[in-house]
Amino acid sequence: MKRVFPVILAALMLLLAACAPGPAAEETPTPSATHTLAPEGTGQPFVFTRENFPRLNGSTSAVPLAQAVASVLLGESRDEVAGLASFSRTTASYRALMAGEADLLLAAEPAQSIWDEKEEAGFEWVMEPFATDALVFVVNEDNPVDSLTAEEIRQIYAGEITNWSQVGGGDVPITPFQRNAEAGSQTLMLKLVMGDTPMAEAPTEQIVLSMEGLVDAVRGYDDDTGAIGYTVYYYANDMNMAQGLKVLAVDGVAPDAESIRSGSYPFLNPYYAVMAADQEEGSPTEVLFRWLLGAEGQALVAHEGYVSVMEVPS
Repeated sequence: MKRVFPVILAALMLLLAACAPGPAAEETPTPSATHTLAPEGTGQPFVFTRENFPRLNGSTSAVPLAQAVASVLLGESRDEVAGLASFSRTTASYRALMAGEADLLLAAEPAQSIWDEKEEAGFEWVMEPFATDALVFVVNEDNPVDSLTAEEIRQIYAGEITNWSQVGGGDVPITPFQRNAEAGSQTLMLKLVMGDTPMAEAPTEQIVLSMEGLVDAVRGYDDDTGAIGYTVYYYANDMNMAQGLKVLAVDGVAPDAESIRSGSYPFLNPYYAVMAADQEEGSPTEVLFRWLLGAEGQALVAHEGYVSVMEVPS
């Protein structure tokens, strides 16, 4: 039977009430009044401390959530727990888990190379989705195009559509920015969008090593409207990140929490909580893993601006 690990609900509500909602919030959250977890019906408390707190790693887009989790469960401010969420990005985080250098990942699906390494090493993990993310496409806010079809996006990144006039825009060459090969968003791009269609080889200057860098490149490219790039919904939903940009609808569907949870937006992929399969029941890592998937963990996921897999009250 799956166990549930509830934090005293009032403590979590204190945190949520103290924070402005969503990823753009800058306020430091009020720490929870308690960091005691108790398996239902056991009466046996579990207390997280800095000494037993799992070593977290994962995708950089999940860092704000990791900081919020640590803040709640350790009863410290975000600033105080920031060092507990020094994530090494998607691909490297899976390697860290397999090497025994991380206990729990908050990460997007890994690249195929990681699945191959996992099989070769005979490593087993437990992977469960805790949030749903979307791959979204951004252009300069002055670009007149508001929506593209999935097929148009594939053709742009295959090098078959090269001018915005071919998709209802101005007579401006399209400059499609890409991520590096092992980036989580690049894995999503190849899997969700390109499929069997080969992606055109991009010039080095159009391959960006970070999400922030890609967004900045699209926003400021040559002071023009020709660029397009992709990122995950969480970043695009951050008002500071999206300033000067426009997020495109795909097949007429704009990405938002409702369209992502319902599945009407086409390019979706989960965030996963991942731990080694040999974690013992009741270990700090297993306790945190299960809490993230429960009602209170999901409430925190939604509060931080991610699309929780469980529908939770606002």
